[in-house]
Amino acid sequence: MNNCILMAEIIQEPQLRYTPDNQTPIAEMRVKFAGLRPDEPPATLKVVGWGNMAQEIQANYHEGDRVILEGRLTINSIDRPEGFKEKMAEMTVQRIHTLNGGDIGASFSGVEASTKSTTVSPTAAPPVSVSAPAATAKPKAAKSAAASCPRRST
Repeated sequence: MNNCILMAEIIQEPQLRYTPDNQTPIAEMRVKFAGLRPDEPPATLKVVGWGNMAQEIQANYHEGDRVILEGRLTINSIDRPEGFKEKMAEMTVQRIHTLNGGDIGASFSGVEASTKSTTVSPTAAPPVSVSAPAATAKPKAAKSAAASCPRRST
């Protein structure tokens, strides 16, 4: 299964274009996200949305927005004129959620809930809420009749 979730900041305004054959909308943008260590510079990634998602991205998301992206990660190989192949990572976004602020290096648990989100996949399962089972007090053990009555010999 290829599923990637990424918290990032949009660093390039989304650009909308259309495929030449059937005019399918495609939105492209660049995002940055924090490295694993504090001394690492942020990494950048090309993000692509197709169809209705492309139109939603172009209309609702802008440079500087902090988002959580859900999608598929692919590696594209590009032949360079210098004679080598360059490999570029790209994410095809399926869902996007806007964050209410905060640092892109913050953990998911420390981030406010999203104010808007967009989903393309009509077959995607809805989010599942997981909660811990409620704590229950153990009932006091009832005294058995044998324990409360003296034993009689017959």
